[in-house]
Amino acid sequence: MGIAITQVDAFTSKPFAGNPAAVCILSEAPEERWMRDVAREMNLSETAFLVPRDGEYNLRWFTPAVEVDLCGRATLASAHVLWEEGHLAAGAQARFHTRSGLLLAERQGDWIEMDFPAKMETAAEPPADLAAALGLTPVYVGRNQFDYLVEVESAAALRGAQPDHGVLRKLPVRGIIVTARSDTPEFDFISRFFAPGAGVDEDPVTGSSHTCLGPYWSKRLGKTELVAYQASARGGVVRVRCSGDRVYLGGQAVTVLRGELIG
Repeated sequence: MGIAITQVDAFTSKPFAGNPAAVCILSEAPEERWMRDVAREMNLSETAFLVPRDGEYNLRWFTPAVEVDLCGRATLASAHVLWEEGHLAAGAQARFHTRSGLLLAERQGDWIEMDFPAKMETAAEPPADLAAALGLTPVYVGRNQFDYLVEVESAAALRGAQPDHGVLRKLPVRGIIVTARSDTPEFDFISRFFAPGAGVDEDPVTGSSHTCLGPYWSKRLGKTELVAYQASARGGVVRVRCSGDRVYLGGQAVTVLRGELIG
């Protein structure tokens, strides 16, 4: 008998949008090499592996190239699968033990809200070739433990950017968050996320980047609850709520495929 695996589109309410992630729920911890092989085979930006732990779950995330320390969309997808497939009761909280500590998720109607640590940036000197690689004029450059954050002059410029991923791949960070104030009233800010060094040239929707974006825009816009749009080709909506050193990320998810691993 094979191992069930589910593909979920996260941060969207309709199939074939948002960010796809695979979720694999296991009875016991597998070898790391096997998880890496599965993630490479799935060839999605993230594959999540869950192992039960006294009513909670150990959770690890892998891109096709590397294991990552924090991932929003695969956590959202994992919580969605646990409730949809009956591993958790409808009103139960999902609790995940990860490399970034204990992460929590709760259902709120059609949305799932996740409790993540804030990953605030501080102003940083940009690498000499960053602006040229992005093809954009930075208004501000900061850095946190994972990524560079670059605010640019306009949402239109951000949408039209065509970065040089070969140059970005050489930077000593997980990725580059690029952001701007929204030019439409339904959103507070927009962003894109480039992570060629982690094996993902452009991530469709990135929950973890909003643990930095939320506090950043909260200070500038003077509000603690925001609605964000990640302006990739697939696109996705993230609700963000900031509270001290925590950031609460809200998203929707939809299952698009169920399969079985036989290898």
